[in-house]
Amino acid sequence: MPTPQNWIIISWSSLIQANAFTMQADAFTMQADAFTMQADAFTMQADAFTMQANAFTMQADAFTMQADAFTLSGIAKFNSLRINQMLY
Repeated sequence: MPTPQNWIIISWSSLIQANAFTMQADAFTMQADAFTMQADAFTMQADAFTMQANAFTMQADAFTMQADAFTLSGIAKFNSLRINQMLY
């Protein structure tokens, strides 16, 4: 039969082992959180690339609209000259 001193040692040993398991569980939780944060960072980076691609697309659209405006301006000037020639 265990003596009271043995019970104290067994109790302390069990408590230390329980704390070790808790610390190990906490470490796994922290590792899972780190993986989640890394995944979030990759998602944010992908979102940033998408936003950058959208900005480039919008810039290209703006250049296209500007070219269209110059073309229409040229057509309007040409038509204006023809109308002036027809009137005089």
